[in-house]
Amino acid sequence: MREDLEVSRRLDLLGFFCPIPIHETRAAISAMKGGGVLEVVCDDPETLRDIPSLCSRMGVELLEVTEDSGEYVFFISNTSGNRIEEALGDE
Repeated sequence: MREDLEVSRRLDLLGFFCPIPIHETRAAISAMKGGGVLEVVCDDPETLRDIPSLCSRMGVELLEVTEDSGEYVFFISNTSGNRIEEALGDE
């Protein structure tokens, strides 16, 4: 985990594959009242493409993506509190 970020919520999606990581990430971003930083941990390689696209569609900032031994960690900022309830075309 990044030392300089105050993570509001951690979403552990290890073992889940498309479309679950995208649906759960979208729901977690939408539920972030007042903004914050979401940490998403996945092991589905498709998330390297899908989560950045989701962030773009939802208007939130993907701060960083790290990879360690097949686990991908996404840090997503929604500090403005702006979020789109539904993002179209997730998959």
